[in-house]
Amino acid sequence: MTRAVHAFLLALRDLPRPRVLRILLQSLALTLLLLIVAGAALFVAARWALEHWQWLGAAERDMAGILVVVAIIAGSWLLFRAIAIVVVGLFADAIVADVEGRHYPAAAARAVDVGWRQNIRLALASLVRLIGGNLLALPVYILLLVTGIGTPIFALFVNGLLLGRDLEAMVLARHPERPRLERPARWSLGLLSAATFMVPIANLLAPIVSAAMAVHMLHLASGDLKK
Repeated sequence: MTRAVHAFLLALRDLPRPRVLRILLQSLALTLLLLIVAGAALFVAARWALEHWQWLGAAERDMAGILVVVAIIAGSWLLFRAIAIVVVGLFADAIVADVEGRHYPAAAARAVDVGWRQNIRLALASLVRLIGGNLLALPVYILLLVTGIGTPIFALFVNGLLLGRDLEAMVLARHPERPRLERPARWSLGLLSAATFMVPIANLLAPIVSAAMAVHMLHLASGDLKK
């Protein structure tokens, strides 16, 4: 966990860099646009289903529409996380290359180029794991609702595992010869990233910070930090 905290602090220091800020603004704008579109599409689809199949009366449909809105808002963290990871996946190579070039020039010189097709494959694989992992965990989420705090804690655990793997894969795509992180290091990377996604306002920065943190985690393990 000490290395993860060190990597997190280094990632925060990378944020003011012009190229990182540009990628952050581009990815954030695209993420928020897709989030709005996805939320609106889910609402319209739910309303259409209720009216098309005439399951409920007019008053009940209005109440169901309100409940749908509440459900979308409640699930916005997961929806935002899903969209953000896909969007950041599209910018992944630029983020990793920028951080490596400044902090780990020797490693950057050995890196292989990652094309946009591979970035898309990695992003979609991450999305599938996110949806699949959380769907598998859904019964546990529901059971833990009675505890008040059990659901978010378990969600943090599940998404920490998923994020650690996805972020590691994002960096290893440029360094296929490197060994994977040890399991505790990968877990601490995912846990800190998932926790950042759960904090309002900070979650807007979480995708870029998480990607930069993954770069630092991998290279700190190999002692590549430029003196």
